[in-house]
Amino acid sequence: MNSEFRTNVEQLLGRVKDGDADAAGELLELYVNYLKVLASTQMDQKLRARFNPSDVVQETLFEAHRDIAGFRGEHEREFLAWLRQILVHNLARMVEKHVLAAKRDVRREVSLQEMAKSMDRSAIRLEHVLADPGPSPSSDFSRDERSRVLADYLAELPTDYRDVLILRNLEGLSFNEVAERMDRKSGAVRMLWLRAVEQLRKLLTEKGIA
Repeated sequence: MNSEFRTNVEQLLGRVKDGDADAAGELLELYVNYLKVLASTQMDQKLRARFNPSDVVQETLFEAHRDIAGFRGEHEREFLAWLRQILVHNLARMVEKHVLAAKRDVRREVSLQEMAKSMDRSAIRLEHVLADPGPSPSSDFSRDERSRVLADYLAELPTDYRDVLILRNLEGLSFNEVAERMDRKSGAVRMLWLRAVEQLRKLLTEKGIA
């Protein structure tokens, strides 16, 4: 299964470089949940009340499909970095549109840089979301494959389970900070997190990758 998955991505990247528009669509479809998870790490409740992470992801996919001929990388890690760059710019534009005054100054550039660094940290944490405690997906998966697989299965979890894992494991917040963001008591958040970890571990085990 893992080798088939890896070969499929490599074949799609090759077809994309040959100008195959259908392959570009198939390739980008693999990263929908990956982008949604990373977008969620950059949005607090106030931002989510103003716009949906899915809207930013759809805009990112549209722009990626439009500009994919300009992608010059050869490996999936480079492709993921390219997608994250587009996502960061779209998130910053949404924040500017809905929250900040429309300005183009040094503060905005710093914000873009900080958001990019924060998203990169979340992407790294996604690779190891169940590394401690509990098992991680099979070592036969590359880091990039593992990130995509975990994002897909995070998307299958109930919303509160997914949110607590994103806040705790991907954003690296303390339980008290998570409790404040979720408007719950710290003890309740700890229990919710434990159940979420167990549910994700169970799901990965059922799929034969944990």
